[in-house]
Amino acid sequence: MSFLQEQPGGTTEPTRGKEEVREGSMKTNFPKEPIGGTSEQARMKGASDPEELSHPGDVSSSGGARVQQSAASSHQCEAQTPAPEMPEGTGTDRPPSPVASVMSMRSDRSRDLPMNFKAEDKGTDVSSGRVQCDVCPNPAVKTCLTCRDSYCMTCIRPHYTDPDLERHLLQDLQVHQGCCEQHHRQLEFYCRTDQSAVCSRCLLYNHKGHDVIEPDMRELWAHCRVTKIEDVPPPGLIQFPSVLSNTVTLRWSPPEGAAGPYRYRVTWRRGQETRRIKVAGSQVEVGRLLPGEKYHFSVATLTEDGRQSTCVERSVVTEVPVPKNLTVTPGPTCVSLNWAKPDGLEDKVSYLLQLFKREELVSSKITDSHTFFTSGLQHDSEYTVQVSTTLEKNGQSRPTSKQFRTVIPAPEHLTVSYITASSASLRWIVSAVMDQTPHSFLVSYQSEGTELKSVSAESCSADITGLIPGIEYSVRVFTEPQYGGRSQSASIQLKSGFCLSDLLQALNLKIKEKITFSSVLEISDEMVCDKPAQSLKQLPWTFLRKLMMCNLNARNVKCTVTHTDLSCIDDASESGIINPLDLITAVFLCSDPFLQQEMVTKMSMCQFAVPLLLPNCDTQQCTLMLWAMRDIVKIYRPHSLAGDRAFVEGRIVEMDIPMVSFIRLGESCLPKSQILNKLLSNPHQFYDTFVHRDMECGNVPRKISDGLVEVSWYLPCGNPNIDKFTQPIAIANLRGDGWLFKTQMSFLCQASAAVFIFSDILDGDLSTLTTRENKAELFLVTSSEINNFNMETLQDTCRKHNLKNIVKEKQPDAEFLKMLCTCLSNIVERTPPTIKVEDMVDVADNVGCLTDEKCDECVRARKNAVKITEKLKNIEKFKMENLPLHGEFWKDISQLEKEVCRMRDIDEDIEHYRSSLSNRVKKLRCEQLQNENSKAIFSFIAGISQSVPERLYFLKWLKIQLDTLSRRHLSKLRKQYKECRNKQRNMNEIARLDEQISRSSLGPEHFFRELGQFYECDPTRETVQHLPALCAQILLDGFPLELVDGDASNIPMKWISAVLTQLHQKVDSKSRILVLTVLGVQGTGKSTLLNTMFGVQFAVSSGRCTRGAFMLLTKVSEEFRSKLDCDFLMVIDTEGLKSPELAAFDTSHKHDNELAMLVVGLSDITIVNVAMENNTEMKDILQIVVHAFLRMKEVGKKPRCVFVHQNVSDLSAHMNNMRDREKLVDQLNEMTRAAAKMEKREANTKFTDVMKYDPDKDTYYIPGLWHGTLPMAPMNTGYSEAVYKVKKSLIDALEIDTIERYTATEFCRWTQSVWDAVKFENFIFNFRNSLVAEAYTRLCSEYNNWEWSYQKEINSWLLIKETYISNFGFADGKNVHISSTELDKMISDVSVMLDRVDKKLFRDLEEYFSKEDNHVVLVEKYKEEFKNSARCLRKEAENGIKNSLHRAFDIREGMEKVNEIKNTQTETIEKGVLELLQICQKSNVLTDDYLDQEFEKMWEGIKAKLSSYRLETKNLQPEFFRVLKSSFIAKTGHSKKELNDCDLNEYGQGGFTVKLKRFQETENLLRYRPEKQMQDICNNIIIDCNSFVSEKVQSKIDFNKTYIREILRIIDEKAKHCEMDEECEVALKLHICGRAFREFQKMHKYFIEFNNPQRQLELTKSTFKEGFKDLFHRRDQCQKKAKEFTEKCLKQAVHDYVNKKLGLDIADEIMKGNSGVHYCTVTHFQHALLKVMLLEDRYENYKAYICSYESFVKQCIMMQTDQMAKDGKIAILQKKHLSEIVTKITDTVTLLTEQANENTDIKAFIQNICTDLKGQLIFSKDYVNSFLILNTAKIEQFSISLGEFIKEMEESLAQSYDNQSDLPFKPHIMLFERMFGCGKQCPFCGTPCEAGGKEHSEHFSSMHRPLGLGSYRWRENDKLVTDICSSVVNSGSKFQSDKTKGKPVSYKEYRTVYPNWKITGDAKVEATDYWKYVLMKFNTEFARDYDSEPADIPPNWTKLTPHDAMESLTKSFNISTPLQTPLNLPSEFYNCSSV
Repeated sequence: MSFLQEQPGGTTEPTRGKEEVREGSMKTNFPKEPIGGTSEQARMKGASDPEELSHPGDVSSSGGARVQQSAASSHQCEAQTPAPEMPEGTGTDRPPSPVASVMSMRSDRSRDLPMNFKAEDKGTDVSSGRVQCDVCPNPAVKTCLTCRDSYCMTCIRPHYTDPDLERHLLQDLQVHQGCCEQHHRQLEFYCRTDQSAVCSRCLLYNHKGHDVIEPDMRELWAHCRVTKIEDVPPPGLIQFPSVLSNTVTLRWSPPEGAAGPYRYRVTWRRGQETRRIKVAGSQVEVGRLLPGEKYHFSVATLTEDGRQSTCVERSVVTEVPVPKNLTVTPGPTCVSLNWAKPDGLEDKVSYLLQLFKREELVSSKITDSHTFFTSGLQHDSEYTVQVSTTLEKNGQSRPTSKQFRTVIPAPEHLTVSYITASSASLRWIVSAVMDQTPHSFLVSYQSEGTELKSVSAESCSADITGLIPGIEYSVRVFTEPQYGGRSQSASIQLKSGFCLSDLLQALNLKIKEKITFSSVLEISDEMVCDKPAQSLKQLPWTFLRKLMMCNLNARNVKCTVTHTDLSCIDDASESGIINPLDLITAVFLCSDPFLQQEMVTKMSMCQFAVPLLLPNCDTQQCTLMLWAMRDIVKIYRPHSLAGDRAFVEGRIVEMDIPMVSFIRLGESCLPKSQILNKLLSNPHQFYDTFVHRDMECGNVPRKISDGLVEVSWYLPCGNPNIDKFTQPIAIANLRGDGWLFKTQMSFLCQASAAVFIFSDILDGDLSTLTTRENKAELFLVTSSEINNFNMETLQDTCRKHNLKNIVKEKQPDAEFLKMLCTCLSNIVERTPPTIKVEDMVDVADNVGCLTDEKCDECVRARKNAVKITEKLKNIEKFKMENLPLHGEFWKDISQLEKEVCRMRDIDEDIEHYRSSLSNRVKKLRCEQLQNENSKAIFSFIAGISQSVPERLYFLKWLKIQLDTLSRRHLSKLRKQYKECRNKQRNMNEIARLDEQISRSSLGPEHFFRELGQFYECDPTRETVQHLPALCAQILLDGFPLELVDGDASNIPMKWISAVLTQLHQKVDSKSRILVLTVLGVQGTGKSTLLNTMFGVQFAVSSGRCTRGAFMLLTKVSEEFRSKLDCDFLMVIDTEGLKSPELAAFDTSHKHDNELAMLVVGLSDITIVNVAMENNTEMKDILQIVVHAFLRMKEVGKKPRCVFVHQNVSDLSAHMNNMRDREKLVDQLNEMTRAAAKMEKREANTKFTDVMKYDPDKDTYYIPGLWHGTLPMAPMNTGYSEAVYKVKKSLIDALEIDTIERYTATEFCRWTQSVWDAVKFENFIFNFRNSLVAEAYTRLCSEYNNWEWSYQKEINSWLLIKETYISNFGFADGKNVHISSTELDKMISDVSVMLDRVDKKLFRDLEEYFSKEDNHVVLVEKYKEEFKNSARCLRKEAENGIKNSLHRAFDIREGMEKVNEIKNTQTETIEKGVLELLQICQKSNVLTDDYLDQEFEKMWEGIKAKLSSYRLETKNLQPEFFRVLKSSFIAKTGHSKKELNDCDLNEYGQGGFTVKLKRFQETENLLRYRPEKQMQDICNNIIIDCNSFVSEKVQSKIDFNKTYIREILRIIDEKAKHCEMDEECEVALKLHICGRAFREFQKMHKYFIEFNNPQRQLELTKSTFKEGFKDLFHRRDQCQKKAKEFTEKCLKQAVHDYVNKKLGLDIADEIMKGNSGVHYCTVTHFQHALLKVMLLEDRYENYKAYICSYESFVKQCIMMQTDQMAKDGKIAILQKKHLSEIVTKITDTVTLLTEQANENTDIKAFIQNICTDLKGQLIFSKDYVNSFLILNTAKIEQFSISLGEFIKEMEESLAQSYDNQSDLPFKPHIMLFERMFGCGKQCPFCGTPCEAGGKEHSEHFSSMHRPLGLGSYRWRENDKLVTDICSSVVNSGSKFQSDKTKGKPVSYKEYRTVYPNWKITGDAKVEATDYWKYVLMKFNTEFARDYDSEPADIPPNWTKLTPHDAMESLTKSFNISTPLQTPLNLPSEFYNCSSV
């Protein structure tokens, strides 16, 4: 059948073969076999032939016409569809259709003129009826309706003989001129659509609707006529410019005398084969002809109208092709010839060989072979050889010839097999012509500037040695025949290799300084930075960082380096690149065994090939990496187990898996590694297991990794649609030329089931592979496309060496891989011999390989591990017998420890119950001690006590062996469980097996757990002292340590504390730690996440999840510590929440709650691991997390939270889940509010209130872990990259975050506190954290220092202002009244001053909380409280200052009248004295008696004149009532009525007695005499008020109403602490004010009497009289007046100044002295006070402390100040201030003396002194006025005398200070206000509050007391109560009081009654041993004084000693450094009567 192809324009061409025809320079292809003929194509408009308009490029002529011819089968005819033609000029001007009923339609095929009919197309002669044959000029006899051509008798023959042409339709040729053949009617019309003449009947049927016209019939017939051939001129003669074997070029001249243009029909024939083509030019090239054949060509001229001329004919024979590629290989006396068969010859061909010497024929031979060898030639002669092709029928070709000269052939293909730093191996080949000639080879080599060296070789290989590393060498090899002579040389340039050390140096590696696993885990710039390596030195760390995170791009490492980095490396590496295999080899060689093991494990997870044999190019040794592969665990499912869904799990080195090795010998064009990668990859997942040349840097020449043997495993999953192999198989790959690494080849041949040899050398020496030890099946893999491929040679080689061959033909790679895969499958299915990797040690020994496990440390460690496991058969039994301490003992102890905290089962007195629990714990500990350590434990201790490498080996070996045993045991149990469940359904048996499965785990953690219990039993034993240090070192080595026992759910705190303490010491106290934990549902990949993130080794395995919590330390590098501000990052892996094992228990939620609390409490960053994008399953977990974060916030810690969503691979997840994150935040906020409500912390309304969380920045989406189907799936690169992103963001957050950095010991204390809190039910209220307490104490200490500075500055300012008020006007000599304006100005100055000191105080606060201190974060929540305290301090200071200023102003104002009278008296006396002086000076009588008489007369007159001046005495009671009533405005009418009806004289006469009607009682106990406590409070208030009154009375100044306000303020301040009722308050105030009224009334009366003007007048009489006489007699008064001024004015002023300054200094000295640490905080003061009492251990002190705490504290502080006075410390301070003021006075006097002139009198001089010193001293007006009036002494003399008396005054005052016994001031008041704190006491036991600041929101105490010490007793027996409130708050007991309105309230809910008190539960029985000891020792005394029966003391209390009490005191107050200096109290303190 014919194959037709539709052409443009509607033509259809037959598909043709590949015969090529050229016209001009263009070609077309035609079939080799001829076809029956070719018809002419219809002509298109504007073209000479439709063939010219076909697809261009197939045939071309000089005119540019083109036609497409397609291939067809042999003898296929050409079919055609006439293409219509539209001549120009017709257009659309045509007549209408002749038939009206037929629609005329013009189509795209319509033509204006009719086409030539068949008769015309065939050259029909109408007159003669002759039709020309379409093939030749002969007349046609037949027409083929299929071909649509006419043929003559000759040309029609193929239609009868060819099977394909026989199906064509033939008919006899008929010519019907002008008649329709179908309808036999006249052709009257022309159909433009079909381009044919039609009859009228055709219009109705076949041509209905066509475009039909009725042309002129004559024109129609003209087109139907046949033109004679003779009318067209023929072309010129044919010429053949070129005749080749398969092409002939024809050329002819145009027809003579013809106008043209012309086309030509070219026809050629070979026998019966005929072909033709139409061309426009006069030249054409015909191709694809057969060589040596005769062809007949004819050319005819064609006109445009289709006429054809006669043909011009000529024949030609194609050339016979010459042989190809003639090569001549001459030898000394022989020659070898090779050539190739010419192209185009298919028949058998022979060759004529002729050998000439000097044109003389030497020999001639005809051969059918392509090779020829001849010998016997003359040595060193010229020859010519000719080879011609000879055909059997058509002669021979021209010869091809070559000249040659017989010479010694030089070696060829000289190559370098391998190069080392000092040697190289060379290979070459020599011509086969030398096989008959004995010969050898000479190898010479030389580098520039060195001597030539040479070696001889008998074979075609040689080794040269003694090379210098990195030097270029020229190497030449000569052939030397035995008879003499030497060939030309084969030369090569080589550069010697470099030493391994050279590459290691470039990589900054050292083979002797191994990289340790712990160093790789370090947090450093190299391991955190994601930048590409900038130098080769960074490259290993970049590789390790990515590998530790299982990043599939780990091997794609590249760096940019400078040339200097690679001075010792060849050019290939100078661009900063290195082959990944070289890098891997270098890193492995420079890593310690444990890092190697981890690297291999990570590489296996990435599906990278791992090293099996590791070469060392320097030593030429290779090492079997057995230890490195020990940790690889694989799981697979062979197809035989697929039905049961069973699987095989185990360590890969212990599995029986057949290994198939792949090696390369010589060169191979097949990419071995790429083929292996495809072979190992499943169809749906491809990955690069082996590094290959197309990988990044894979094409870089290898330097040190040749000889490396890598191995990988194919493991089936059990799915036949996925698996390539049904059984597992190991694939080993040898790098480099196998001939160079015979050791590795021998190893592989002995260890493998089959060896596949890739090689292009078909006849190589394979004897190494065919030794007797080799049992592997050998396969030779090659390609048929290599140049020297010869199947016979291949088969000979295979037969010789017993090989099987696999040849890659010209076939797709997929088919070749399929063939290899089938071959491997057949090998595996035949059950080949297998050898375990661990059994390959014997093979390695046989071939000379080293084994990494054969080091001494590893061998010894394995033996120690085997001692433990060799007899282990039953795991559960082994644990019971060998590890008994941490079994039921530890579980029971854990339950008891929790019960001590929770006390759920209490049924007796709490302390007795706690004591019984403590005894049970001690009993269990004793039972533990009775169990002697087993041999297994002793072996374990011995194992970890060895050197560091041996210890690490031991732990690894133990883990490996225990894991293997556990895996086998677990597999059996699972099988039994499955059988029992599927068949028996015995629930008891199922439960038993389930419990066994849960207990079947056994690992090193169980041995460490046993050691922990061994230590916890008695840490003081010498046998256990070294264990914590060992464990600390193991922790530093990178091994995880169990923090929480997953079975007992408890933390062995003693053991953990000891380990962390030892760790702290081992790192020289550089142990600051940041903690990162992960929290999430069980089985969601938490451990894998941490392992990937930090490269650590937490145990992970499908189906076995983490139990408890494990901590692992990761070091922070030195340079990175400054960024993170820590030394270690602690990673804690925890048990998953919502465990299915615990889901059936009611306690599962509580277990999850406790775990979350612990995790969040310990962590600085918590990763919440969420599976997928859906948070639904995490809702319960998130609630737990919220509670935990809330609790941590309440104790001062606000960790960061990060949400990680795993298995989310969508790139748009972060954007698409924006709304989900917002919903999550809403849920978290809602959970926070709900949790805050439950926890009674409603102020927290948002999730971000309790932790640091940004939904956009702290939410991460991580794709799935595996990329594909397990077990062949590698880890997902996206997973690794996403995890790295999380890690990077966490590290960046830690750099800028102000997170608390704990040291190891601080972390231990924090852990203790958190775990204690976890053990309570109510976490927040029972949380007691020592680190928080310590941080809070620091803050309190700092704040107290700021507050003290604040107060000192305020007091100094106030002292200045008070002095100013006292001196106002007087010191300036003006004697003016002070106005209220001055007071207002000073009041405004108060705000300015307070603003300044406030600013400093608040700045100090902000700086403290903003500094990056390790403890600031813990007290962040107290920041606002201390700010409030500062504001309160401002308010108190402002009120105090204003009150003091008002009081000073009022005092000054009250003295105005007195001073006015005194001024009047002074002026009057002065006037009288002056007048008397004038009179006396005029008199002649100058005796003193006369002067006395005259003065007395004058004085009597003055007295009479001033007698009217009086001071009135006031009644102060109305003033008292006015102030009292104003303070009772808000009180009830009863209080006001009582004030109206009372007389203050009736109050305060005797003692004050409290009368209470209510009392406080509990459900089972009664508080004894509550009125006694109130009585004590009132007595203390009375004492304080009486002290104030006494102080004012002693000041001898007049009464001021501010004194009443101050008394009422003192009462209100004290009363608010005890919540005094109104009746008691009114009675107390009346009592105090009654006494105060009488005292102040007396003080006022005394003041009036003292300042009586008449009395004052008499007091000044003598002074004025003496002054009068001195003036009269003109005596020098300098010395007298100076002494008088000093004694009566300066001395008192200086004394007052020193006293005012001394109060602050004494308090400051106490706080900054040796005992100042006791006064830094309330807590320290309490600790010191209790310690002093314990040292004295007197009952009276304890009772005073408990019953009269305030008075006791005041008295203690006062005693200390008194003691300072006795010790002379106060005198020192007094003298210091005395010296300061005396110096100031002296300097002032000296300065004023220098400034004085002659006109300056003493009055002005003294006034100037007072003015300059008015800011410091307050001068007495009375004394100053007495000599300012009359003194006329000289200034200089007065100044000298004054200076002398000032010195005497200083000495006198200093002496008085040494001898003074009483202090005129009270500095203890300042200290008391600081140390007394807020004054609140525990509502249960009465212990004082220790909180810092006065405006704190919570009260707390470090150590509570037994309720019996607070006078509680049992109702039924009147015995004192031993319960302690810190214990009862955790019990189920209840209490009731006036606060509860008589309703019982559970102690657990005590904060609903006392919301401001925080009572911390004691997790340990020993927590309150101090007060237990006190009550135990003085039980009888307290009972006697409380009028009750002695308490029933628990048995444990009777054993307490003062030492126990002291330890309890120190621990409870968390005093980290013992207070070496006790309170400096006098001996009177120890006398209770003085307290």
